[in-house]
Amino acid sequence: MALLSTLNSIPYNLGFFAKTFKGSLFFFFRGKVARRVLLMQILFTFVEALGTASLLALGIGAAVHIIGMSFLASFSQERLIYPLLITIVTREMGPLLAAFIIIARSATAIATETAGMVISHEVEAYISVGVDPIDYLAVPRFLGVTISMFLLNIYFSIFGLAGAFVVTRIFNPLPAAVYFDLLLGALTVPDLIISIVKSIFFGMIISTVALIQGFSVERASTEIPVAGLRAVGASFAGCIVVDILLSAVYYLVV
Repeated sequence: MALLSTLNSIPYNLGFFAKTFKGSLFFFFRGKVARRVLLMQILFTFVEALGTASLLALGIGAAVHIIGMSFLASFSQERLIYPLLITIVTREMGPLLAAFIIIARSATAIATETAGMVISHEVEAYISVGVDPIDYLAVPRFLGVTISMFLLNIYFSIFGLAGAFVVTRIFNPLPAAVYFDLLLGALTVPDLIISIVKSIFFGMIISTVALIQGFSVERASTEIPVAGLRAVGASFAGCIVVDILLSAVYYLVV
């Protein structure tokens, strides 16, 4: 029964995503109110998440450097630490951990906020005055989360690599110019492309799932926290599956 329900919801989910994506193409031609919602979403999703992202990125970068150097040193292959940092921080863990931060903060918030609007009949009020709730409510949040995911991924990668540099300075003083020159030498265009593609896909998945779960509630206020929990679980699952698929495509092509 659960499988049948999931299969039946696929056309609706795809249609919701298509309508939201189409609306985002014309978003910036709308009024200032919609743009204000977008800016507030970016403020909450990206700017207010910088502290958590900084701490996590520094920890990941430092851990990769410490563990990687101790392992590679036994093979006299210390220079491989730079491709290893790029692989883990920029290409693999960076986008996924940034997505987890946004899921924990924004997926729940968007789902519960949207569900609250449905329960309080705000969505019906928009429809009654001729305002499309997808254009006014869904599109700014869709764009805000996707843009924030892209920016947070870049920020996470920079701080993760900076964390590794801090460890380098403590245990093996190395000039910054030498460190970043070796690091940039290990960074390739495909690494940047797959990292950016992952961040954009993750942002679209998180925002779409959260909005669908929020709009799916009916009349009971007890459905609001359930919508938030479902948004988190489905977002995690969606991002992990897409991450595996994109990584598989990357290794097959490159």
